[in-house]
Amino acid sequence: MDRRKFFSKAGAVGAGAVAASTGLAMPAIAQSQPKITWRLASSFPPGLDTIYGGGETLAKYVSEASDGNFTIDVFAAGELVPAFEVVDPVSEGSIEMAHTVGYYFSGKDVAWAAMAAIPFSLNARGMSAWYYYGGGLDITNAFLSNYNIVGFPCGNTAAQMGGWFRKEINSVADLQGLKMRVGFAGTILSKLGVIPTPMPGGEIYNALEKGTIDAAEWVGPYDDEKLGFQKVAPYYYYPGWWEGGPTVHALINKTKFEELPANYQSLLKTACQATSADMLAKYDYVNPTAIKKLVAAGAQLRPFSPEIMEASFKAAHETYAELSASSPHFKTIWDSITAFRKDHYLWNQIAELNYDAFMQSQQRANAL
Repeated sequence: MDRRKFFSKAGAVGAGAVAASTGLAMPAIAQSQPKITWRLASSFPPGLDTIYGGGETLAKYVSEASDGNFTIDVFAAGELVPAFEVVDPVSEGSIEMAHTVGYYFSGKDVAWAAMAAIPFSLNARGMSAWYYYGGGLDITNAFLSNYNIVGFPCGNTAAQMGGWFRKEINSVADLQGLKMRVGFAGTILSKLGVIPTPMPGGEIYNALEKGTIDAAEWVGPYDDEKLGFQKVAPYYYYPGWWEGGPTVHALINKTKFEELPANYQSLLKTACQATSADMLAKYDYVNPTAIKKLVAAGAQLRPFSPEIMEASFKAAHETYAELSASSPHFKTIWDSITAFRKDHYLWNQIAELNYDAFMQSQQRANAL
């Protein structure tokens, strides 16, 4: 018998026997990289490519990192379930996850809004710091466990604009009787005389044109520019003090999440964090061009007056005292955010604010 063939065959058999007896190499890899396909229901239409695109970005990161073994099929608002009804099917497990914003579900518990964005909360960087280093993940997931859901931040738009108005708003008196399409902030604005008017995004333009409403807030320059609001409500106010750092979430059925291999769980967490950074970066890049286009098309930028800002701040905190008494979950989240908020803005005003203030002065002097 050929000695080389003998030892070659013996070595192959021996290696196979060792692998079979210990479960090493390929079996271990196969177990950690199972073929899994999930469905994701978005609360956003494809036309809002940046915020809807967050779901697609998440799916791309997960697929690429798992060699295509873990795939997430993304469905736009209304394709699987209506935009504002994604929580229940995720909770029940009929779909595995959703990409949405918590304040859409404040009717269930106002704590949903606190974990996303409420007036005069933290900015985008502050929310990220609170979630990842201030205990935010643990606090919000303790709340979400009541719905059999685990959630991770998965996007942020940064501070939004204050909306489009058919007339100038200079004082609190100008808000009296104003009919405005607005989200959760309507709870606070109603204390100042505004009449909140719920309305799907697709109906806003016609309502403003006909005078059915007097004002509407949407997102910011990039998303707003697509809808042409400057043609029917030329005054574009800032800042959107109700959404200083709105956190978009990936909501995942808790049972299905816990059934994933540990590496897939870690991958989802990491991909969500990367998606947050990507969305924020894209908005920061596209909004400057969009705001110039809006102004060139007739939008007139206006800051909310100090009087309106101060009155809104006071009304917001009066409201939060009431909400804390009625929702223990809201109180837990809001108490944690406010404990960090004071120090966040203490530090923020020292280096970041002064650097930005100087650079903005150079921008105004046309020196950049």
